Amino acid sequence: MTTKRKFSTYDLVVVGVLAALIFVCTMFIKIGPIPTPVGATQIKVANALCLMGGMLFGGVRGGLAAGIGSMFFDLLNPAFVESAPYTLVFFFLMAFVCGVVSHLGGRAGKDWRYNLLGAIAGQVTYLILNFGKKILLLVLAGSTFGAAAAACAVSFATSCINAVIAVILSVLLAPVLRSALVRAGFAEKLW
Repeated sequence: MTTKRKFSTYDLVVVGVLAALIFVCTMFIKIGPIPTPVGATQIKVANALCLMGGMLFGGVRGGLAAGIGSMFFDLLNPAFVESAPYTLVFFFLMAFVCGVVSHLGGRAGKDWRYNLLGAIAGQVTYLILNFGKKILLLVLAGSTFGAAAAACAVSFATSCINAVIAVILSVLLAPVLRSALVRAGFAEKLW
């Protein structure tokens, strides 16, 4: 007989605190907004927190925190407000994929190689979803595929910079944060 894991008060607190950290990081530690033909973009370090959430707390908790924190930033910023629903889903999936890969085979985000693979997989997931959506919307509005892809070039370049920063920072900082959480008594709560 299998037992289902319930979403506890602890889980809600982890998601809430991490979502708040992601929101604050997105709000204050960034370069931008940078205008592009397909909407504003920015260079930020908050994606690293999204990935670390998946590495440290698993795909569901990390994904919820990433999606919610990023969505609230979008909702409170006129340059990004129309993308808030997509942000919720895309950032959830980025951290969820990272968390699933980082926790494969019971590794619980402790193996740097799986953390690296998870971070890359999460960022690639986000890039595919984000640019697939942008290109699709432009094509549906009447652009050719080539024109739509060209219009997304600056935004794609910025997102690739974000991805590289996020992968490097998350893989380097996750073990440090894990150690700090263990010292603070949260060892049994980490997946």
